[in-house]
Amino acid sequence: MITLEDVKNNQAVQRYMLVGNDYIGAIGAIEHSVNHAELVSQLSHDILTKLGFPQRQAELAAIAGYLHDIGNLINRYGHGMSGALMAFRILLDMGMDPEEIAIIMGAIGNHEEHAGGRSVNNIAAALILADKSDVKRSRVRKRDFAAFTPRDRVNYAVTDSHLEVDAQKKIISLKISIDIEVTSVMEYFEIFLTKMLMSRRAAEYLGCEFELMINDAKLL
Repeated sequence: MITLEDVKNNQAVQRYMLVGNDYIGAIGAIEHSVNHAELVSQLSHDILTKLGFPQRQAELAAIAGYLHDIGNLINRYGHGMSGALMAFRILLDMGMDPEEIAIIMGAIGNHEEHAGGRSVNNIAAALILADKSDVKRSRVRKRDFAAFTPRDRVNYAVTDSHLEVDAQKKIISLKISIDIEVTSVMEYFEIFLTKMLMSRRAAEYLGCEFELMINDAKLL
């Protein structure tokens, strides 16, 4: 069976991810580097593992998490769908089982909130939760604060974020600390509302509740 390490060692994957991150950097988008891919991969794996799902599902979630932004090579907009098609060709050439490829394609193709992404399977739900939790100052590439988009500003405001899974209570919590001199708690919530609602639906798909805590205040 194809593993995460097999995917990481694939030379085409390595090159596509590096070039894709460079391309979206040219338009000022936040960082989507290998570091982001590895974090989302690990979180996706951990979510399903902690909730007691089969280990192979956790491994597929790790693979989907690693590949989820590979479509940035083609275009930032709609990169979930283009990334799913790229993953199809890559994984098929690697000899992955077609049923597993379909699961991963569904997850990658449904991780974008603006493209109407939904939790179509357990892997997709874990990927959504993992991806939307990676909010932090270091992902902002711009240095001129006057050039920040609203998304740049709220990412830059985050000084700490982490996702917690309480398997016994069936609660998945995203805990964030923000610098209110950069953006207010309410502005953060308003700008990222779609992401947070998507995360809540993903948690519900996995049989859990979703909590959003910002500066120790519960907003969801």
